[in-house]
Amino acid sequence: MTKRFTRGLPALLLALALPVAAQAADANGAASKQIATAGAHAGMALGATDLATAHMHLHHVVNCLVGPAGKGFDAKAEDPCKGMGQGAIVDAKGDAAVEARLHVALGHAEQGLKAGTLDATHADAKKAMESLQAK
Repeated sequence: MTKRFTRGLPALLLALALPVAAQAADANGAASKQIATAGAHAGMALGATDLATAHMHLHHVVNCLVGPAGKGFDAKAEDPCKGMGQGAIVDAKGDAAVEARLHVALGHAEQGLKAGTLDATHADAKKAMESLQAK
């Protein structure tokens, strides 16, 4: 009985580890999709020709980064990452470098939302976009 258990132990451990590995891979995939979408919207904010449009796209960046349950999520603004995950920051949990980069991008997006001029908003959108594109 002990020999059977010992021989079956590696298979049991593998069977238990596969769902965890699959979940981690899926979370990273979800985070990557949301990061790409947030980056695209930061670029749209950078290319906006008026302040309202730039702010709208920065709201989309924030929504993608924090997710529907996150601080700063604006339910009145569109969520272009709806259905992709729980928010890039949430889905990147466990990867400290990515989390740090996303928090920097979030800070720039939030600062851009407070900016009162298009030039200042563009500058913050550019910083957010660069943070989201960094590897």
